[in-house]
Amino acid sequence: MKRIYYGWVVLVMAAAAMVGTLPGRTQGLGLITEPLLADLGIGRVDYAQLNLWATLIGAAGAIGIGRFLDRFGSRVVLTIVAVGLGATVVLMSRVETFGQLAVAVTLTRALGQSALSVVSIAMVGQWFVRRIDMAMAIYSVALSIGFMIAFPVVGSLVQARGWRVAWFAVGAGILAALAPLAWLLVRRPNAELGLEMEHVKPEREPEQELEPLAAGSTLPEALRTTAFWIFALGAALYGLVASGIGLFNESILVERGFGPDVYYQTLVVTAMTGLAGNFIGGWLARFMSLNRLMALSLFVLAAGLLALPHVSTLAMAMAWAVMMGLGGGLVMVLFFSVWPRVFGRRHLGRIQGVAQALTVLASAVGPLLLALCVEMTGSYAAMFYILAGTVSVCAAAAAVVRPPRRLT
Repeated sequence: MKRIYYGWVVLVMAAAAMVGTLPGRTQGLGLITEPLLADLGIGRVDYAQLNLWATLIGAAGAIGIGRFLDRFGSRVVLTIVAVGLGATVVLMSRVETFGQLAVAVTLTRALGQSALSVVSIAMVGQWFVRRIDMAMAIYSVALSIGFMIAFPVVGSLVQARGWRVAWFAVGAGILAALAPLAWLLVRRPNAELGLEMEHVKPEREPEQELEPLAAGSTLPEALRTTAFWIFALGAALYGLVASGIGLFNESILVERGFGPDVYYQTLVVTAMTGLAGNFIGGWLARFMSLNRLMALSLFVLAAGLLALPHVSTLAMAMAWAVMMGLGGGLVMVLFFSVWPRVFGRRHLGRIQGVAQALTVLASAVGPLLLALCVEMTGSYAAMFYILAGTVSVCAAAAAVVRPPRRLT
């Protein structure tokens, strides 16, 4: 009987690992922002500045983790990072001072948003080459479903039991589930080991015959290409927008006249339409050049930003959430699939680490920009217009820049 290719098992674990980054992501932190600020008596700008430095310092986790990933493999690194993140989140649920919160948020950024994200994405790239678009589309769908479940569950727990109980439960779940499963199920592909594994013997796929793991660009070679910067900056802009809105989403919707219930509804709608964006992105990637697909996704994102200051009804709020979800879903598929497809797998961990670091750096700035804007003008609207223009310029650049041959 034909065996199932073991890469699919690794893909499921990679998606679970990405969902596990929730407490280290701005959208995850946004679930507890308002009750946390009230509990600790922290101002919005101070909180945004804390988030800025925590994210900037935490970005080192994306750069440093690539070397360990390439050397020790995803099984060891994923297990260690999961244990560290889970323990940090549990401890964060007990913070009492601004300083303690700063340390905890910095560690969740380094271990979750940075390190665990790089490990998760690289795991899929290590096992798939020719069918990377299909694999990344399935991966994106799986993690979107995971986030679709996680957001309302954690949000409901925050409302029912408070942010401390909810955060303790999240950290305990990572320790009790993700870390043990990572150690038991994650393996390296044969091409990476150069020999048959003792307990897992995946069938040799045509994709592994097509391109050995040793093939691919070095990090300096990748950094010298226009393609790297187009996709890295496009993804970074999305990260900036998503983090800014994600951290203060509840407050933004309150400004538009909505309560917390609408906030949680938009999270689910965004996750669902993000899932649709994953499907559409994976399908379009088979027919469109990836730079044009990036342009399309950024134009959709810009439209959502332009619409947000004018949202005044529930239907408009849902339509806005749809635009943000579709744009984000398209960007997600591109960000996950472009690096191994364009630059190969020889230094995949390092290349993805730098791209992830740029995204993390941009996401650090997003909340601070919105906090300063609302402090100076009394509204978030002006910053949404500025960001819409910036995203549109990047989209136009992606549409006209000629991609390398391997992108077409």
